[in-house]
Amino acid sequence: MNKWFPFFLIIIVTLPIICACGKEDAGPVFKVDFSFEFIDENNVRFTNQSEGEYYLLDWDFGNGETASNTEKNRVYDMYYPQSGAYSASLTVIDFDGNRETVSKDVSITNDDLVVSFTATVNVTNPNKVNLVNTSVGEFSSFKWIYRNKVIENETNAEAYFPFSGTYEIELQVTKGTDVFSQKQSVNISTDDPEYVNNFTLSWADEFESTAVNTSDWTFETGASGWGNNELQNYTNGANAEIKDGILILTAKKVNDNTSVGSYTSTRLITKGEQEFTYGKMEICAKLPAGRGIWPAIWMLGADIGSVSWPACGEIDIMEYVGYEPNTVHATVHTTAGSGSNGDGNSKTLETAEEEFHIYGLIWTEKELVFYTDSPENITHRYAPSNKTDDNWPFNKPQFFILNIAVGGNWGGAQGIDNSIFPQSMEIDYVRVYQPLE
Repeated sequence: MNKWFPFFLIIIVTLPIICACGKEDAGPVFKVDFSFEFIDENNVRFTNQSEGEYYLLDWDFGNGETASNTEKNRVYDMYYPQSGAYSASLTVIDFDGNRETVSKDVSITNDDLVVSFTATVNVTNPNKVNLVNTSVGEFSSFKWIYRNKVIENETNAEAYFPFSGTYEIELQVTKGTDVFSQKQSVNISTDDPEYVNNFTLSWADEFESTAVNTSDWTFETGASGWGNNELQNYTNGANAEIKDGILILTAKKVNDNTSVGSYTSTRLITKGEQEFTYGKMEICAKLPAGRGIWPAIWMLGADIGSVSWPACGEIDIMEYVGYEPNTVHATVHTTAGSGSNGDGNSKTLETAEEEFHIYGLIWTEKELVFYTDSPENITHRYAPSNKTDDNWPFNKPQFFILNIAVGGNWGGAQGIDNSIFPQSMEIDYVRVYQPLE
């Protein structure tokens, strides 16, 4: 018997193998280079000579001047006032982020302007430093910079440092549009014991007029809780009056609901009108009484609008909560410690509600010292040894705030006694003394 065996014809077709691999980065497709030529002995012209595809040029001319732009044909004329070897460099960057750098040495052989000075501690007064500008060459102006102070165009100047420590002095010399500088450090061995005693009155409000002086003070209004869950509505003058030379700020009850808007009060600020950096601040005041009341005499950094709280710094010269009668508080708030972590202390003051007392602050670049009635009666001292932006924002202007809050996280911690109202904080004066130097 015949059998048919089916078979399959298998045809193998060989096809080219296609690899979908990514193309390797070929690297930058440009060459970075530049040239320079001397205009004269101290002025040098730089020209970009890079080739290929790129978009950004970063220049460093080795003399403190840099430039960054996309102008490939731009020429730069640079001034080198002092002899020496300067390393100039050009970095070129393409759209893929590839970068290449080339550096060249520029040798200056002529001294056209040498910035220099001497700083010598005064033998008879160790808190003063004699400064002499010994710069050589032609320049249009100069200035001394130290302790955030400036002395302009005095060849022989005197710098005052009231506290011991190491300080930097800078001399800036200007020639045309160029500014050159040199810095030196000086060591001051002792504090000046007469520094604070020499403060003079720079501003005061004795409240001798018939109304609040709106050239110095502004009424802040609203019932927003003010970040502390307070219950008062601050009014535009309805809760403030001046009588017999005394400013009287009064908290009043509107209803018994103990909720936001159940009370009215006053919040006065000097922001934009009277702002201060350093000095002796004294406020003479008599405080309100009763559970739920929270008066304060304090200061805030004038830059609060740009850096916010607590980076602006807060200085609570006096705070008082009515459920702790006869105890006054002084506290500092910074980024390093704020709110319940603020740096503060308290003092017993038996007649805080019955008599006027001075609540004072001596604020220097070294420390904040809070006191009652006299500088010897210290409530709190704040003086971080290593000052940073986080713990010492107190080298900038601050403004005053006078207010009476009702309730809130601290003032209302033990509830509110509605039978106490109205309650007033009376202020005899606000005085600011500041250093002459």
